[in-house]
Amino acid sequence: MAKEIFMPKLSSTMEVGTLLQWFKEEGDLVEVGEPLFEIMTDKINIEVESYEEGTLLKRYFEEDDEVPINHVVGYIGEAGEEVPDSPPGESGVSSKPAARETPEQQPEPEMTENPSEQPEKVRATPAARRVAREREIHLTEVDGSGPNGRIHQADVESFAPAAAAAVASRATPLAEKVAAAEGVDLQQVAGTGSRGKIYRADVEKAGKPAALGAQPAKRVKMAGIRKAVAERMLHSKTTAPHVTLNSEIDMSEAVAMRKQLLGPIEQQTGYRLSYTEIILKATAHALKRHPNINVSLEGNEIVHHGAINIGLAVALENGLLVPVIKDADRKGLAELTIACKTAGQAAKAGKLKPDEMSGGTFTISNLGMYAVDTFNPVINQPESAILGIGRINEKPVALNGQIVLRPMMGVGLSFDHRVIDGAPAAAFLTDLKAVLENPFELLI
Repeated sequence: MAKEIFMPKLSSTMEVGTLLQWFKEEGDLVEVGEPLFEIMTDKINIEVESYEEGTLLKRYFEEDDEVPINHVVGYIGEAGEEVPDSPPGESGVSSKPAARETPEQQPEPEMTENPSEQPEKVRATPAARRVAREREIHLTEVDGSGPNGRIHQADVESFAPAAAAAVASRATPLAEKVAAAEGVDLQQVAGTGSRGKIYRADVEKAGKPAALGAQPAKRVKMAGIRKAVAERMLHSKTTAPHVTLNSEIDMSEAVAMRKQLLGPIEQQTGYRLSYTEIILKATAHALKRHPNINVSLEGNEIVHHGAINIGLAVALENGLLVPVIKDADRKGLAELTIACKTAGQAAKAGKLKPDEMSGGTFTISNLGMYAVDTFNPVINQPESAILGIGRINEKPVALNGQIVLRPMMGVGLSFDHRVIDGAPAAAFLTDLKAVLENPFELLI
C-alpha cells in the first residue's frame, strides 16, 4: 500500500515549508534514510529523509512551492500503484488552496481571451503555472517534458520567446518601433489600452528614468528567514518593555591576553581566538554570578535557568540566525573557539539543526567588525536580556591623572523590564566590565 510523504514540522514556529529541490524523480527507487527533498523553514534549510522504501510514485509540489506542515507532498509505494492525481487534504490541515490563496492553486477556468487563464486539463506543476502567468504564456502551447506530458517550470521558461511575441502583438506598430529604438522590453510595459494594448506613450513612460542615475525599484517578497526575523522582532518590541544600559569597557588587558593565547589556541584547535569567544566567556562568568539575569518569562512564571546557554547572533544575507552555545560557563576558551567557529560556519551554510538553535538563555550580538560604537539590540525572546557589542576603538581617557589612548569597547545591555529591574541589570553589566578589564581571572 502506498505511503504518504508529509511536510514535516521542524520547529514550534513552523507553519509552512518551502520546497527547494527534490533529490528523486517520479519512478525512482527510494531507500529508508535516503534524502528525498530539501526544504527551507523559517529558520533553516534541511534535507528530509525517507521513512519508507519503494518507488517514488508521485510528487505534488515543485521547487519554490510553499507547503503547509503535515500536508502530503507525495507518495512512495510499489511501482504501478495508483495514487491521487492531486494532494489529498489531511485531517485538521487545510488543503493547499486554503493555505496559500494564489492563482495557480485555484480551480482553472475555461480558456478565455486572457492568456494567463489556463484550462484544467493541462498537466503542469504549480511553479510552471506561476511562470506561465507571469510571462503570459498559454500552457496549451507548451510541450511538457515530465511524466505523461506534465509541464515543468523549465519547459515554460524555454518557451519564453513565444511569450515575447505574444506581448509584442499587443503593441501598436509605433509602440514597437519606439521600444526597439529606446531599448525598452515590451514584456515590462503595462498597456493602458483595451485588454492591455500598448501604445507609444506607455513605452515612453516605461523607458523614462525617474531621476538622473536612478535605477528601477526592485521588489522582493518577504519570506523564509527574513519574514521570520521580522515577525520575531516585532513581537519582541511590542510585548517586552525594553530598557538598555550602555557602558564602555577598557579592553587593554583583553587585547594583551588574546595576543598571548592566539598561538596556543590556534595550534590546539585550528581556529584563531577572537574577541567574541573572550566576551562570551566573560558573559557566562558574569551570568553565573547574577542568575537573576539568566531568566525567561513563560506565562505568569519567571523561569530561572539552571544552564547558561548563550546564543550568538550570526548575520546572513537575508536575515540572521542564532546558534546556541550550550553550557558556555563550563567551556574553556579553546572549546568556545571551536564551538563558535563551527556554529557560525553552519549558520552561514544553512546547515544548523533545530536543536542547535534552541534552549538559549541569553544572547550576544557582536557588531564589532563594523564602524559601530554602541547600539540597543532587540531581545531574542523568550530570553529576557541581550548584549550588543560595538567596535574596539582607541579613545583618549583619563588614567592616573593623565590623558592616554586606550582600546575602548562600547556595549549595550537590553533587558525586559517586566522580569529584570534596572539595579540588577546594572550590577551584571558592572561585573561584566570588571571581568573584561581583568580577563585573566577567566583562566583560573
